[in-house]
Amino acid sequence: MGIVAWLVLGLLAGAIAKLILPGRDPGGCVGTTVTGIAGAFLGGWLSATFLDRPVRQDFFDAATWGSAVVGALVLLIAYRLLFGHSRR
Repeated sequence: MGIVAWLVLGLLAGAIAKLILPGRDPGGCVGTTVTGIAGAFLGGWLSATFLDRPVRQDFFDAATWGSAVVGALVLLIAYRLLFGHSRR
């Protein structure tokens, strides 16, 4: 997959992660989008490095989508823990 496909995958993975983990994010829509894109790259790298599951060339590969969404969830949780505001 090319860089544009990873960006699109990251946008969609960020949206899916936001649906799974709703709530207010410190960065708003832009922060969630960037987190989703970074999570897709992180998930793909972790999958290829530690799970010996190389990133496929297909855009519709379930393992690639799963790793991108999990990566986005992990980064979204970390982002909220580091930069989130306390609830009042």
